Amino acid sequence: MSTATAAPAAHPLWFLDNLAYVHVAGNQSGESFSLSELVGARGNMPPLHVHHRDDETFYVIDGEVTLFYGDHEVSISPGQALLAPRDIPHTYRVDSDRARWLVINSPSGFEQFLLEASEPAPSADVPPQGRPADPQALAQAAAVYGIEILGPPGTLPTGT
Repeated sequence: MSTATAAPAAHPLWFLDNLAYVHVAGNQSGESFSLSELVGARGNMPPLHVHHRDDETFYVIDGEVTLFYGDHEVSISPGQALLAPRDIPHTYRVDSDRARWLVINSPSGFEQFLLEASEPAPSADVPPQGRPADPQALAQAAAVYGIEILGPPGTLPTGT
């Protein structure tokens, strides 16, 4: 009989303009899913992108987040979840001063991109605004994990 053990505490990361934690990696779930936590400040909005290998579910813990996917625009509040299906372009925007949400990707793989595209956070707070970013390097790293960057931050899917 095997017993489950808790994963070690996640280390804070700066991923794009977010504070991020990887709580469950694919190697802990038989590659079936990953679980990450993100914290962002008002206006935070990643590049428009599409996941070709995984479905992405957002579950808001604190704050307000608007998810733009396909021709939909849906605001989600604490206790609400929303699925961004694979092959559907999407992005989100933080609409409260701060928001904290979980991201579940199925199957796993996104967490590896998150780890590769992040840097260790010197503190458990969101990164300062205006940090330099290399969109081409981000797009190249994303492509390895089946994520296609479709436009810069602020770009919405066609139809929204």
